[in-house]
Amino acid sequence: MTAPGRRRRLTGQFPVALPPEEAYRLFSPRGEQAWAHGWSPQFPAPAADDTAPGTVFTTDAHHRSTTWIVVDSAEGRRIIYARVTDGMDAGTVTVTLEGADGGSTATVTYDLSALTEAGERHLVDFAGSYPEFLQSWQDAISASLAKEAK
Repeated sequence: MTAPGRRRRLTGQFPVALPPEEAYRLFSPRGEQAWAHGWSPQFPAPAADDTAPGTVFTTDAHHRSTTWIVVDSAEGRRIIYARVTDGMDAGTVTVTLEGADGGSTATVTYDLSALTEAGERHLVDFAGSYPEFLQSWQDAISASLAKEAK
């Protein structure tokens, strides 16, 4: 294994057509299933409240195994995850919600360090496409909410 790569902190925002107290569910481990294609969190221990700090879950999205831990949460305002993607990168993901024009503004920050050279290459690509990545979240959430409204 190589020495850890450079740390990358990526932040962006997008609107959500729900007030923060309702939008919050969209960013919980189970709530993301409503809009994130291929997102299927698996909980090794029962998790009645999947937003409770200390909750652990895994995902296999994008052909990569990732372990997630809820580090902090404030219902309707913020959720912070620590995550490790085997052989790639490790760090945190923070989603913060603020009220805006009858809805919310979601601020999403990925703060990751590469664990390997492959992880470093992945983070370079991820950083280059981060605006499009967040746009895909916005589009998927909007489509999900439109479907719910029908």
